[in-house]
Amino acid sequence: MLDKPAPFVVNVDSVEEEQHLQGEHWGGAFKPLTPALDKRPGRLGVNLSRVPSGRSACPFHAHSREDEVFFVLSGRGVFRYGESVQEIGPGDCISCPADTGVAHQLANPFDSDLVYLGIGLNDPHEVCVYPDTGKINVRSLGRVGYLDDAPYYDGEPERPRIFELPVEPRSRRDPG
Repeated sequence: MLDKPAPFVVNVDSVEEEQHLQGEHWGGAFKPLTPALDKRPGRLGVNLSRVPSGRSACPFHAHSREDEVFFVLSGRGVFRYGESVQEIGPGDCISCPADTGVAHQLANPFDSDLVYLGIGLNDPHEVCVYPDTGKINVRSLGRVGYLDDAPYYDGEPERPRIFELPVEPRSRRDPG
C-alpha cells in the first residue's frame, strides 16, 4: 500500500497539536503546518508553537546549520540571545542565524500562552550545542549527550583493524 502524499495546503484548525512537556517548567506544544516538506529532511518547515505560562519550550541552544525565525502571534514572552534577554510580543519577528556560536531560547514567564510561528530547516546533519549544560545534539547519530576529551588515537587497537580485513585483488575490480 502506498503512503498517501502529504497535503500541500493545511488549515491550522485541522492539525492535531503535539505536546512535549517535561516537569513543571519545560516544554510546550506545536502543530506542524508543512507536512509536504517535513517528510524530506533539509527542507524549510513551519510549526505553530504554544508555550504555556511558566515554561520554556527548549533549553538555551546554538545551531551549527539551521537558521531559525520566530514570529510572535499572541501572548508575551522573553527571548534570550547570547547574554541579552528581552521581552517579546505580538508582531515581533526574531532571527537566529546558524553558525554564529550564539545560543538562543524562548520562555514564557507571563500569565497567558505565548504563541508563535517557528520557521526553519530540518537538516539531517544538524549539530546543536547547549552552553548552559555542555550537552551536544548530533542529529545524524540520533544522540544528545556530553563529549569527553580524548587523544586522537585513544581506544584504537595496537594494530589497525584494516590489516585484518580481506583485500579484493586489483585484477577483480571494475576498470571503469
